[in-house]
Amino acid sequence: MELNKAKEMAAGILKVGKNKVYISPADATKIAEAMTKDDIRGLIADRIIKKRQDNSQSKGRARALKNKKTKGRKKGRGKRKGTKKTRGEKKKTWIKKVRAQRRTLRELRESNPEAVNEKRYSDVYRKIKGNFFKGKKYLTEYIEGGKK
Repeated sequence: MELNKAKEMAAGILKVGKNKVYISPADATKIAEAMTKDDIRGLIADRIIKKRQDNSQSKGRARALKNKKTKGRKKGRGKRKGTKKTRGEKKKTWIKKVRAQRRTLRELRESNPEAVNEKRYSDVYRKIKGNFFKGKKYLTEYIEGGKK
């Protein structure tokens, strides 16, 4: 049997395209002797005719990119899709904000004890916990403005 015909028959048996069939060039005589589909099946069993492996996508570039991202690269303006608010962790931003406000409140109590007495301090402290102020600026305005 001709090589092309054997390749076609093997492709049908292996359920792949003709280009995915590998025929060992050293055993060309055995292939020439094959006449039927059963002969081809025997050659496949003897590993003279093989199915080529599929090309799989390499993960090397993906790993390199991930490594760069863990280092903090590739995070510039052009890579961002969400807003600043959605990209940051809510809990971390909350902790950062509250700690800054509590620090400011302590500093204000030390610098201006008559404006921030004990009752006022605890009231404002609870308001900080309840997310009453947007930031430090609003907190200082609230205390220095003398609002209740």
